[in-house]
Amino acid sequence: MRAPMRSVPSAGGLISPPAPDATDRTGQVTMPEKSPARPASPQVTSCTDDDIWRRVTREVADDLAVDALVRDRAGKPPFDELARLREAGLPALLTPPGPAGRGTDWRTACAVIREIAAADGSIGELLGRHYVLSWSARFFGTPERADELELRASAEQWLWGGGIDLPDTEPVTGHGLTLTPAEGGYLLHGCRSFAAGVTVADRLVLGAVRTDTGESLVLCVDPAHPGVAAVPEHDRLGQRLTAAGRISFDGVPVAADQVLGAVPRDEHALAPFATLAPLALRLALVHVGLGIAEGALAEARDITRAGARGRPADGRDEGGYAERPGADPYLLLAYGELVTDTHTAAAVVESASEALARGLRAGPELGVDQRADIAVLVAAAEAVTSRSAMRLTTRVLELTQGADSAADPLGFDRFWRNARVLTAQASPTTRLRDIGDHYLNGTHPPLTLHG
Repeated sequence: MRAPMRSVPSAGGLISPPAPDATDRTGQVTMPEKSPARPASPQVTSCTDDDIWRRVTREVADDLAVDALVRDRAGKPPFDELARLREAGLPALLTPPGPAGRGTDWRTACAVIREIAAADGSIGELLGRHYVLSWSARFFGTPERADELELRASAEQWLWGGGIDLPDTEPVTGHGLTLTPAEGGYLLHGCRSFAAGVTVADRLVLGAVRTDTGESLVLCVDPAHPGVAAVPEHDRLGQRLTAAGRISFDGVPVAADQVLGAVPRDEHALAPFATLAPLALRLALVHVGLGIAEGALAEARDITRAGARGRPADGRDEGGYAERPGADPYLLLAYGELVTDTHTAAAVVESASEALARGLRAGPELGVDQRADIAVLVAAAEAVTSRSAMRLTTRVLELTQGADSAADPLGFDRFWRNARVLTAQASPTTRLRDIGDHYLNGTHPPLTLHG
């Protein structure tokens, strides 16, 4: 019988019944007019007490950990999980800090994302992308528009989805997203794949190109419009509950006030602050990866303490340690190495998180040199955490005998699968090259909105 990752206290009513599946026989999902998991009139109480939010986050994580394996194997859209998050107020908490205690700062948000990811990597990624996208109006819009949008998003507990990935040149017909000028605004056409939120997001942040001028715009779209349709990606190797998939837009109206801002073609004209958007997303996903590694290590420890360890650390006969696996010096050595790897990665991630937090506080006053330093630290965090997460989740499989069975009844394969899919989104080689170029030649990483 599988032991939970943590001792799980009562969730206090955090679990809501799952929403019915909106998928038809073709696999296409028409975006619902209102997310089935969202209360009709959500009431979010703002709280600035870090201790309270830590306790709430821990309770939600404990709740998710109990049935994480069952939900991972079912692979359904995360409507139920989103209901649990909303019941706890996490979508409202994970918005940029604002007046009257609204939202939270970067450091607190990353701690929440990492804690949730330790219990369920998919939901950690869903929250990480949500938090970064909630900053979009600040990155690309005016302060007034940002305040208006964030206030409504927090009050209604929107879950943000989408992504900003503008083409280097004008898009080829049939690829990417385009905006055709129309009365009162534009019509949005095209399709895009996203790693999270396609079936559950309340608002989408998108990058699209005007067909008449080639200008790149960042916009906010309501996916409830009938011209928006999503096709979920089934049978993913890992991160199965992020609601990844493809969204198509067929003549969706975009009013002028839905446009958050324009993106200059020349990278030298880009504001350094706006180019924090891809860095913030990369670092949020680093926290997800680190959380997955920490969750795997903690669960393996619990299994070992319960005496359910299968394979000896060095592959030999267990000898005198069969009844006391915790006294096996080889097992202690294996855990010592894994814990040290995790602490090392956490230290590098901490440095990058502090630098990015300073950059976000600087706002439009952020300079090019400061942005370059942040980019290098984020790249280092990615490279170190990627290696650590893969090494740790692989080693945990070996220590728990998960590698010997395709079924893996203890469920440790999900940590490896989640880490593999997450780390495959970026190339450590590219990051290391950028770090070396900056260190050796003083070259600044390019100002770009590409990840």
